[in-house]
Amino acid sequence: MTETELANETGPGDAPPGAQAAAPPGLHQQGDTSMWVFVIGDLFIFGAYFVIFMIARSEHRDAFLAAQQHLNLDAGLVNTLVLLTSSWCVALAVNAARVGDHRRATNLTLLGGLCGVVFIAIKAYEWISEIQGDQTITSSDFFMYYYMLTGVHLFHVALGLVILGVVVANLRNSELRRVSIVESGAIYWHLVDLLWVVIFALIYVMR
Repeated sequence: MTETELANETGPGDAPPGAQAAAPPGLHQQGDTSMWVFVIGDLFIFGAYFVIFMIARSEHRDAFLAAQQHLNLDAGLVNTLVLLTSSWCVALAVNAARVGDHRRATNLTLLGGLCGVVFIAIKAYEWISEIQGDQTITSSDFFMYYYMLTGVHLFHVALGLVILGVVVANLRNSELRRVSIVESGAIYWHLVDLLWVVIFALIYVMR
């Protein structure tokens, strides 16, 4: 068979035997654009919160340091590890969804959500302990910022659990499965993790 006959048989879109298709990989935007817009907007809002906190801390450094001693550093550290583990599970879930392993993706997403529930439980215990020690939102400027920042973040965690629930429902429905839904859920959950790492550093660690 001549080269011309081989080309006619394979067609313009088929590669001849022994040839390798070397199409360059295309760019893939992870998640939906609307989720990215929301995440970027949220980062700007929290960025403003962090700047305000830092200005207040610089003006009343000694008072903030004294109030900071009442925090449970161990609880904050454990919660940080819990959220980091959760984000790791959700990232693995995205990888599983991309290769079509929906059962593993579902289990990993559920495990990530369970870590979120543990985070809320630890934070509730911490809040109760602080309030019982008379460290309330009106006790000092430091605790006003503490409850505000951790409270707004806690709302984001709760919303994130709802989003992860949507991801699980999507993974379990063979007719509605979309990798972009799993990716969007992961993007939001990583935002929750990132915000907590910054809050932990500013509120608990920085001296």
